[in-house]
Amino acid sequence: MESNLEHLIETRTAGDPDDEQIVFTDLTPTRLEQELAALQTPAGDDLIRRWMDERGLRLRKIRKVLAGGQSPDRDAQFQNIAALISAFEANENPYFSVDTKAKEFLGRLFRKGRVRCSRAFDAFDHDFPSWADGVLIPHGIYDPVRNCGHVNLGLSHDTTEFACDSLRWYWNRIGKQCYPNAETMLLLLDCGGSNAAHTYLFKHDLQAVADNIGMRIQVAHYPSYCSKYNLIERRFFPHLSRVCTGMLFDTLETVTGLMRKASTSTGLRTTVNVIRRLYETGRNATEPMKEQIRSTVEFAELLPKWNYTVIPQSGQ
Repeated sequence: MESNLEHLIETRTAGDPDDEQIVFTDLTPTRLEQELAALQTPAGDDLIRRWMDERGLRLRKIRKVLAGGQSPDRDAQFQNIAALISAFEANENPYFSVDTKAKEFLGRLFRKGRVRCSRAFDAFDHDFPSWADGVLIPHGIYDPVRNCGHVNLGLSHDTTEFACDSLRWYWNRIGKQCYPNAETMLLLLDCGGSNAAHTYLFKHDLQAVADNIGMRIQVAHYPSYCSKYNLIERRFFPHLSRVCTGMLFDTLETVTGLMRKASTSTGLRTTVNVIRRLYETGRNATEPMKEQIRSTVEFAELLPKWNYTVIPQSGQ
C-alpha cells in the first residue's frame, strides 16, 4: 500500500528550481482509496489520512509571501522607520499606522466565512454590485502604544480627501484627548492607494489637516511591495476581519456593531465612526497646489520620496 501511495503523490518545487521539493496531492482520501483498490492494495480512507498526517501532508493555503518587486532603498527605509518610532516613543509623541481596508458592499450579498447559528443567513444568489445598498470604505487608524484601533467607514469613494478627513476626525475626537501634550505626530503609511507617496494631491489635502489641527504631521511611507509590514496589517485588520467573517453586512448598524467587537485578550479595543460625506473622484493637483507643497512641505534629506513633514501654516 505504502509504495503505491507514494506513487500517487506528486512533487514539485515551490516556484524557484532551487527551492526544496514540495510533496502534494490534489486527490482526496476517498479518491486515493479508490485508486489503491484499483492497484490491488485496498486501504480505508482513515488509514490514508493517518499516513498523510504522519508525513505532514495537511491542508494548506497558498502563502502570499513573494514580493512583487524589490526596492533598492528598502532596508534604509525600514531602519529609518524604526528610528522614527523610537524617537516618537521617547518624546511621548503619538505615531499611528494607517491604511484603507478592502471595500465591502452593504446589503444582502454573500460574504465568505462561517458562523455558528441556528440557521444560515439568506443572501442573494448572485453577487451583483448593483444589488447592493451601497459601499463601505473602511479607513483604519491603529495606535500601537495604546493598542487601540479605529475605523472610519466611508460611504462614497476612497479618495485622498476621505483619507485626510478620516485622520482629522480621529485626531479631533480621539487623538488629542489621548495625547494632550503632543507636539507632533507620525503617520506610517503604505506607498500607494489614497495616501500614495508620489501624489501631490494627498500632500495638499494633508496640509489642510495640519492647518486645521495646528500640528506638524510627519509622514513615513513603507517601501513599495512592503505594505504587509505596516503595523495595522498585522495587529488590527486581522481581528477586524475575524469578527466580521461569515456575517451579512445587511445594515450599517450591523457593520458598526460587529467592528466594535474587534478585541483581543492582550488589550486591543476598537472604535467605529461613519463618514457620510460624498467625495469627488477625478481630482488632479493644479500647478498652484504643487507650488504650495514645494514651499510648505519639508522633505527629509534621507529618501525624501518617502519621508516628509507637513507644517501648519499660520493664519489658516
